[in-house]
Amino acid sequence: MADSFSKKENFKKKVQKAKEKAQKREERKTSNNKGKSLDEMFMYVDANGQLTSTPPDSDMKAEIDINNIQLGAAPIEEEEVRKTGIVTFFSEKGYGFITEDKSKENIFFHSNNCTELVKKGNKVSFEKERSPKGFSAIDIKVVK
Repeated sequence: MADSFSKKENFKKKVQKAKEKAQKREERKTSNNKGKSLDEMFMYVDANGQLTSTPPDSDMKAEIDINNIQLGAAPIEEEEVRKTGIVTFFSEKGYGFITEDKSKENIFFHSNNCTELVKKGNKVSFEKERSPKGFSAIDIKVVK
């Protein structure tokens, strides 16, 4: 029996697809990166941040001292343990606030933490301690 027109067309399409597939396979084989040397595959970044195939000038290189490279987080600089400030508020109930000299931060204190009698306007030295409600001053001494 003879093949119908649509069967012949489908067969032609199938053969055409096979030819295209073989052609694409050959193109991939010829244009692949296999067999290239390592130097041909390297890419460089120029001074403007653009990718380029030419290596940078060796005389433009900046020397880096290995000892200056810091790994990890920045080191925390230790603060002074004793701070100074002025008593800006003092209540008859036994509490008050000290304004720290350097940071101008108000720090709560209670008269139980004072080694000497303090009044409003006194210059004092103290240590900062973290409390549940923020910082508080302890070991308060009047500076003369």
